[in-house]
Amino acid sequence: MRTEKEKMRQEDLYVAGDSELREDAKRSRQITRIFNQTTEEQIDYRTSLLKDLFKETGENIYMEPPFRCDYGSNISIGNNFYANFDCIFLDVAEIKIGENVMFGPKVNLLTPGHPIDAEVRNSGLEFGRKIIIGDNVWFGGNVTVNPGVTIGSNTIIGSGSVVTKNIPDNVIAAGNPCRVIRPITDEDKDYWKEKQEAYWNEVNQEN
Repeated sequence: MRTEKEKMRQEDLYVAGDSELREDAKRSRQITRIFNQTTEEQIDYRTSLLKDLFKETGENIYMEPPFRCDYGSNISIGNNFYANFDCIFLDVAEIKIGENVMFGPKVNLLTPGHPIDAEVRNSGLEFGRKIIIGDNVWFGGNVTVNPGVTIGSNTIIGSGSVVTKNIPDNVIAAGNPCRVIRPITDEDKDYWKEKQEAYWNEVNQEN
């Protein structure tokens, strides 16, 4: 017989009020409460709390408090991650974030789902679907990602978007529901390389 936690992680129906899951949730709330009460002088301590909270982390991860999650133990984050204020990751299913990912404020990653049938839903059964985010992804503020979505590498999601379906690599997407606006082109890369070169030329002249 599977535990409710095993059912949850296997993306089947489960009872969220199970005693084991309540204890796991209590632990995450304790850690996030402490994290959210830290000061700007405690950056190393913040990082250690996040590494204790999450399933797996890379190097150079930074999150501005406040932050909330369900468990933390279903979240994996790659190297060079930044998240601005007020992000919420509901991780009843796996959340996997790649390398060099940047989140604006109030980003919501929401893996939980509830049955469409009201009678079943009211019985307390729910389920989750994993969220996967590739490398080099940038989210604007107030982005919400719904259960079961995969977002490709090098992609930008515009502010206020509600992402209900998979988004491919190398595009700019936005809207509610979120849709691809256009690909990221060589012209984009050339433009920003020129801007970068001009920046460093100015810095070198000042020095």
